[in-house]
Amino acid sequence: MSTTPIAYSVLDLAILSKGSTLQETFKNSLKLAQKAEEFGYTRFWLAEHHNSAYIGSSATAVLIGYVAEGTKTIRVGSGGIMLPNHSPLIVAEQFGTLGALYPNRIDLGLGRAPGTDQETAHAIRSDHRQAAFTFPEEISEIQKYFSFDNLDAKVRATVAEGIEVPLYILGSSTDSAHLSAKKGLPYAFASHFATAKLFDALKIYHEEFMPSEYLAQPYTMAGVNIIVADTDEEAERISTSLYKIIIGLLSGKRDFMQPPTAMTPELKEMAKHPAVDQMLKYSFIGSKATVKKQVAEFLNQTKVDELIAVTNIYSAEDRIKSYQLFAEIMQELNAESA
Repeated sequence: MSTTPIAYSVLDLAILSKGSTLQETFKNSLKLAQKAEEFGYTRFWLAEHHNSAYIGSSATAVLIGYVAEGTKTIRVGSGGIMLPNHSPLIVAEQFGTLGALYPNRIDLGLGRAPGTDQETAHAIRSDHRQAAFTFPEEISEIQKYFSFDNLDAKVRATVAEGIEVPLYILGSSTDSAHLSAKKGLPYAFASHFATAKLFDALKIYHEEFMPSEYLAQPYTMAGVNIIVADTDEEAERISTSLYKIIIGLLSGKRDFMQPPTAMTPELKEMAKHPAVDQMLKYSFIGSKATVKKQVAEFLNQTKVDELIAVTNIYSAEDRIKSYQLFAEIMQELNAESA
């Protein structure tokens, strides 16, 4: 592991647990962000998803403002804004406004996928397929809108000009690694669900990275599923909610986050299914001691600069505790490698 401290952050989808209202879910996201700030997390990112009854982070920029307003120092941003759904001008205006309201605290992570099904993607933006192909150009357009060089252009995002909002490229394939390296931007890989190309993508990014005005050295981030509890048994029990939602996602039976149950033989068998096993490959579940070993090994293998922890479980209290224990793990690992 590097002697440079590894940053640790949160990715939140504002997932609705069964029996919870949308308002309660949003309040829980804010409370988690406030606790994450207290626990030393670097950033709190919200993902963009649409047409999902159990995911509340649809109007991502609005939620980012809500969380930024209720916190003081933690960086708040998108993990990410799905650019094919949006006009680059509108994205620049939204995030320029956020950057002006919360100086040096807003991140703009950008992804190429629609974050929904094809029919909904078409309803959001009829030319979304074309927009996916013009992703590199649209990133350049956003950078232009944030630049003072755009002052004399006919089309301007006046609220964005000169505002400091760092861009991050999100990816789940090697395409994004080439692009991020070429543009000299930090790179976040969605290994919390897209596990197959992680090492290929990291290798490409490091080999092809070109320093830019935004970034002198490569900077990599990786998503991991983290569920930490007092004991391995308790962590396994509360992880059943995550397994059920993934099984539902893969089988087309989507539902709200279910309360945890005992890890039954049937659920264990379903969790071993190749599709589930592959999707949750980088899921570290257990007591502090167990997860610490798993995380140390992952960091040693990937050499990433930052971990983005995703903790999708039923109870808001269990989730906060898991993030607290994970922060302790990261602080211990950083102290040991110093």
